[in-house]
Parts: sequence; structure tokens; C-alpha cells
Amino acid sequence: MIRTRITDLFGVKYPIIQGGMIWVSGWRLAAAVAKAGAVGLIGAGSMTPELLREHIRKIKKEDPQGAWGVNLPIFFQYAEEMVSIILEEGVKIIFTSGGSPKKYTHRLKEQGIKVAHVTATPDLAVKCEEAGVDAVVVEGFEAGGHNGRDELTTMVLVPQAVDAVKIPVIAAGGIYDGRGMAAALAMGAEGVQIGTRFAATIESSAHDHFKQAMLHASPTDTFLILRKLIPARVIKNTWFERVFEAEKHGATEEELLRIIGEKRTKIGMFDGDLEEGELQIGQTVGAIRDLPSAGTLVLDIARDCENILRGGVLR
Repeated sequence: MIRTRITDLFGVKYPIIQGGMIWVSGWRLAAAVAKAGAVGLIGAGSMTPELLREHIRKIKKEDPQGAWGVNLPIFFQYAEEMVSIILEEGVKIIFTSGGSPKKYTHRLKEQGIKVAHVTATPDLAVKCEEAGVDAVVVEGFEAGGHNGRDELTTMVLVPQAVDAVKIPVIAAGGIYDGRGMAAALAMGAEGVQIGTRFAATIESSAHDHFKQAMLHASPTDTFLILRKLIPARVIKNTWFERVFEAEKHGATEEELLRIIGEKRTKIGMFDGDLEEGELQIGQTVGAIRDLPSAGTLVLDIARDCENILRGGVLR
């Protein structure tokens, strides 16, 4: 057992948080992670309000006492309605992202909800602390999906954030196994948030085509695009090439939006179109070669981390 302020805060055995990713982080994945002794998150950013309510009710039925919660992008068009649903349904853990946590933190904490916020620089981590969050996730440039514009890598970001704030820091970006978790703890983080590796699990709601693409990806198959909009790390494919060429030739924001079209992430990640979909994933995808259960993954990561911290060796 690895005890930190994060395990105490969320009442879990392991300081591991499963990232609340769009299209792949439904109630089944969150429940499996929570049952294994970590924090599972439902990714609300690709849901309608009523779909979020459905997922919350299903996980409440499956694991009423587990350490599960919701990841909510603050800039999301349904954020206000989703906050109301979260309060109505008695959710106890919220990870916010994509905006200032000031908007909802006080309201959520008044109801006894534990609140963490995801950010990408030490200065923004300080602002999160000032906003009253219980913990801050600092996410390095290696991560999948939407990234910070300053391109700080996890190894650079984590120790500086730890030095800048007094609240617990959770490291994210480029972490996929016990070695990465041990490194994050050695840098002063008190927990890790892992996305990409949990996307490639049995309980992930990613389309099987997308899961197979993860298994066959190389370490150099991802790239950061859409810097004029919201930077996103994706697997290179036909759609990526169109966006990349347009950006290289100075496309405007309006031109890029036309290329993106609607529901491009759903087309790729949930519907399984590997050429015309947007396949958001992190750099660690190049290390993934199997599809374990989420519970097994939690236990393997925690065991290997413990062995390393005790000065042992991996199996």
C-alpha cells in the first residue's frame, strides 16, 4: 500500500487516478478502477447531460461506495447543467479541466465534494490552490488529447509545481506503468493520473478499431496539432495529414474549423474510423501491447511502483 495525502483525500488504497477521457471513460471503466482501489472517473466531456446522469446512476448501482467521480471540462457547453446533475446525484469526487476552477469549486465543496483541477504550468497550479481546490493535476506535454500551450514536459513540470503549492500534486502525462509512477512520486507528486494506458483496457469504451490502433502504434505515431485552436495530441492518419498541411500553409482558425467538422473525435475514438477520425492519445501509446482489465492494470502499476520504491526489481 502506498499512502499519501491523495490516498487519504479520496479514501483509496493506491494514489492512481484514471483519466476522465472523452469517448472512452464510461461508467464501466470508472467502476473497474474504483473496485481495484484507485480513483475512477467518468469522462463527461463527450456526453449530454442526461447521458452523464445515466452513467452516474449505473455506477452508483454497480459500486455505491467506490472512489469514483466525474471529469468535467469547465468550457463545455453543458457544464452548468452537468454541475447541477452532479450535485443532484450525490457525486463525491470531481476533476475539472479546461478553464478556471473558480467558477464551480466553492459551490461543489459546499456540498462536501472533493475537487481537483487539471492544469499545465506551475503558475496555474498556484491559481488552482488559490481557488480552493483540494488537489491539482499537473499534466505534461506528453499527454494525449488537449494540452497546454507552453509545452512543459512532465519531468520539468512536476517538481516545479510541487515547490509552488502546498496542496497535493498529481502528476499526469507520459505515465503508464509502475516505473513512471515511482518517478512521479520521487519528484514530489503524491499521486498519478493515467489516461492513455486505461484507454487500452477491456472496460474502456473505445472502439475496438481504436484499441487495435493503440496496440500497433509506434513511439513516434502521435503529434500535436491545432495550436491555433486548442492543442491536441493525436495519432497520425489521413485526417491528421489534412490538418497538418493546412496548418503548415497558415490556415486560419475558420479554415481549420471547417477541416475538423463536427464530432471528429467520436468518428475516430468511438465509431472506429481510423482514417477520418480524430484519435486523441498520448505518447505512451507506443509502449502498449496488450488489453488488460482495468483492475489488473491498477494492481500491476501499484505493485511495480512499490517494488521500485523499496529498492527491488520488476518481475
